[in-house]
Amino acid sequence: MVVDDHELFRDGVRARIGDDVEIAAEAGTVEEAIELIRAERPHVVLLDVHMPDGGGLAILRAVGSELPEVRFLVLSVSDAPADVMDLVRAGAHGYVTKAIDPADLAGAVRSVAAGEAVFSPSLAGFVLEDPELSSLTLREREVLQLIARGYLYKEVGAELGISPKTVEHHVSAVLRKLQLTNRHQLSRWATKHRLID
Repeated sequence: MVVDDHELFRDGVRARIGDDVEIAAEAGTVEEAIELIRAERPHVVLLDVHMPDGGGLAILRAVGSELPEVRFLVLSVSDAPADVMDLVRAGAHGYVTKAIDPADLAGAVRSVAAGEAVFSPSLAGFVLEDPELSSLTLREREVLQLIARGYLYKEVGAELGISPKTVEHHVSAVLRKLQLTNRHQLSRWATKHRLID
């Protein structure tokens, strides 16, 4: 099953790998994807990260543990460590970028269906080797990204629906875990780890 909010992209995937793997269904929204995954029980879901209404993470959280027989392979333009780690923690069985060759994508789908974990070579390293990033909770990473982009505590709170005091608490935890002392260092760390552009 292919889940992506761009119809043209879904058509492209079907055209390029449809002869090698059976594409049983397509979905363009989070809600439609969750409904179809529950109904169709596909072997593998090709999942986009960034879609309206929460994207791939929302889908994984909704059905990942409920349907352990369904395997998820993330196919995204994003190779940001935070995206990769979030999806892997939520239960994705692989993560490849949209730059992948169609033959390799068909192979990745078959590998994931067979129970293997598949990652683009450029991503595998930090999935396995970035203990600093993996020490942060999802909320801490969200706060880190916004602070690194220059948001004030009040603005971060408004964006995430939490109080400025809670934001301050998260920033303190991030600084402590990453052994940094101020926002400037935080921004540099986030840029180095490709959490922000």
